[in-house]
Amino acid sequence: MDKPPPASAGDALRFAFGTLTVLPARLTRWDRAAARGGMLAAPLVGAVIGLAAAVCGGLLVALGAGPLLAAAGAVAVPAALTRGLHLDGLADTADGLGSGKEADDALRIMRQSDIGPFGVVVLVFALLFQTASVAACYGHGWRYGGAAALIAAVSARAALLAACRRGVPAARPGGLGAAVAGAVPPSLALGATGLCALPAAVGGLGFGGLTWLRCGVAVLGAAGAGEAVVRRCVRRLGGVTGDVFGAVTETAGTAALLVLALR
Repeated sequence: MDKPPPASAGDALRFAFGTLTVLPARLTRWDRAAARGGMLAAPLVGAVIGLAAAVCGGLLVALGAGPLLAAAGAVAVPAALTRGLHLDGLADTADGLGSGKEADDALRIMRQSDIGPFGVVVLVFALLFQTASVAACYGHGWRYGGAAALIAAVSARAALLAACRRGVPAARPGGLGAAVAGAVPPSLALGATGLCALPAAVGGLGFGGLTWLRCGVAVLGAAGAGEAVVRRCVRRLGGVTGDVFGAVTETAGTAALLVLALR
């Protein structure tokens, strides 16, 4: 059998935007090469989503909205651009882990279309923490609020690379989890985190004081929070799934916002 050709930049971007957003991106390849390129492009997806969130929050501030309303708009944009995909994954993962069942039963619970009590509680608190954190950032001005939305969105998607690194198995065959599990070399996953932390820190220089350090730490904190979710799911479920990727994204993004809010 002939080896498939390497994925082009276009293949990678179509895979990334086609699987991680609702933006029109026609998938042309669904193989390991495209999955690797697509996951490596995930931080770029985060940048697009984060910029859209920042623009929404900035427009609301310009129209006279207070920090809370601006934050609500900024938090709503990523949910809309992903059709709630990551939030749904967070809720499903919470239900599976919170059930206390063995791996097979927990995975069955995660596949169900309804949301259980664990999922509801985790979802409510995640959105509450996100909105409150972004509101605190907008309390320091629209520029810092927009920067926080952007950094959090990029950090959340960068954390996905660790979940897709080699050595992390898929919990079940089929689906996005099986398609991308183990597709990214660990060195690239680690390097992507550093590459995202550096511009975040540089951007923080414009706010004075030690804000540059806080911005860099936010990216690293997001990576650590995402890694904790991955490790927990590997121990309990035997690997990762598409729902776990959603949980990693939301957990990492929330962690970044919490760090940025405590300015």
